Amino acid sequence: MEQINPDVLISEDDISLRINALAKAINEDFSGEELVVICVLKGAFMFCSDLIKKIELPVRLEFIQLSSYGDGMTSTGNVKIEMDVSTTLKDKNVLIVEDIVDTGLTITTLLKMLEIRDPKQVKLASLLFKPSRNKHKVPIDYLGFEIEDKFVIGYGLDYAGRYRELPYIGVLNAGN
Repeated sequence: MEQINPDVLISEDDISLRINALAKAINEDFSGEELVVICVLKGAFMFCSDLIKKIELPVRLEFIQLSSYGDGMTSTGNVKIEMDVSTTLKDKNVLIVEDIVDTGLTITTLLKMLEIRDPKQVKLASLLFKPSRNKHKVPIDYLGFEIEDKFVIGYGLDYAGRYRELPYIGVLNAGN
């Protein structure tokens, strides 16, 4: 299998520093309260893991997996829950942890799905945001990095199921 050598866009050290800053803000915003952290699988698992290590609050970790159906190039606008959280969210502080917000469709849909569960509040932490692709405005409360419209891999993000293990975020170029 051919190995791809991506250009480093965001280094491991820069990711770590940004996560420390995000965790500090989360700790301040939810001081003295319990937090239900919902990790959006599969891409956010590394970001979520590193982030919750720095959160100094009682945390209940949950996972959710969503899928959208289309021809692979465009979305039909349908988002389905493949795996749901296992706890009630009623009157809870909820933090969604996502790898990337580009069009905003998945997160917009997820926010609507969670709203009917009557949480106390819902906030969003996203490692990456691509403003040039955004069609559904989503409030990102804790943002790691804003990036250009490039195909990125590593640190949980994949290309055809591979390269999630890279400790940095790289750009997949046409020359790779």
